[in-house]
This record gives sequence, structure tokens and C-alpha cells, in this order.
Amino acid sequence: MNQTSNQTEPSPEEQIAEFVASAAKQPLLDAAFELWRWRNRLNSIEGRPTAEEIRINRTLTPQQMGEKYRYDRDHAHEGPMFGYLKRAHPRADDAAIRKAIITAVKFESATEAHFKWDGDFWACVVRAVAQAAAEYPDFLETTYRDARNNLAYYMK
Repeated sequence: MNQTSNQTEPSPEEQIAEFVASAAKQPLLDAAFELWRWRNRLNSIEGRPTAEEIRINRTLTPQQMGEKYRYDRDHAHEGPMFGYLKRAHPRADDAAIRKAIITAVKFESATEAHFKWDGDFWACVVRAVAQAAAEYPDFLETTYRDARNNLAYYMK
């Protein structure tokens, strides 16, 4: 017997609204990190990169990809991330939103910079996030937990 489900996948707008609603429950800085952590998923939902961008990216040298990666991080506060965070915290000042995004990106970069795999993997992750947390002490403990999980995922 062939059963069909009446359930459909949420629309892109509904999926993004879920990420925004989750971020809205947190202070601005922590919301920025949460949304930044999900940037690849958010981009995918919104159809980024486009087929044309993928085609162009495939022609870039490793050096050019590195430059693009740094540019995207350095300008994250000017792109879609600003809109997501503004939706999560509509009363926040635009300058505060930009600063929160910049800080969240720098914090993630610091976790990666401090990561040195020289022993037990998880202990190395914990140490790297603790070192980054010392530089960026204004996040909630739950954000540091998420940062540990994020770093472990990307460094594995």
C-alpha cells in the first residue's frame, strides 16, 4: 500500500525563520555566533553560492580561495548575516549588530588559530576554545559549548 505524507519540507523562509527565532532567544553577541555557525546552512537554504559562483570558485587557485575566504569573513557584517541578526534583534542598533558579527567571526577564528592537535583530540578542542574565550570573554557558557562542538566538527 502506497501512503503519501501530507508533510512537506518547510519553505526556505520558514527554515530561515527557525534559525532567526532560535538566535532571538539569546543576547546579541551569542545570537551572532549562533547564526555565523549556521552560515553554510543558511547560505544553502538561500541558494548560495549560485551555480555561476560555484563555476567561478572552481577556477580559483588555492591562494585566491584563501583571499576570498578572508574577504568573506572580514566583510561578514556587510552581507546576509547582518539581515539575519537584525531580524533576530530588531531593536538593536545597526552598529551594535555589525560589532557583534565582527566579534563572533573573530572569536571563531581565534578558536581555529589556537587549535593544536597534540594529544587527545577533545582536550585540544577544549583548550583552544578556552584560549579563545580568554580573548573573547563576553559570550555565554552555552556559546562556548557550541564553539567546542563547532571546532571539533571542522577540525576532525
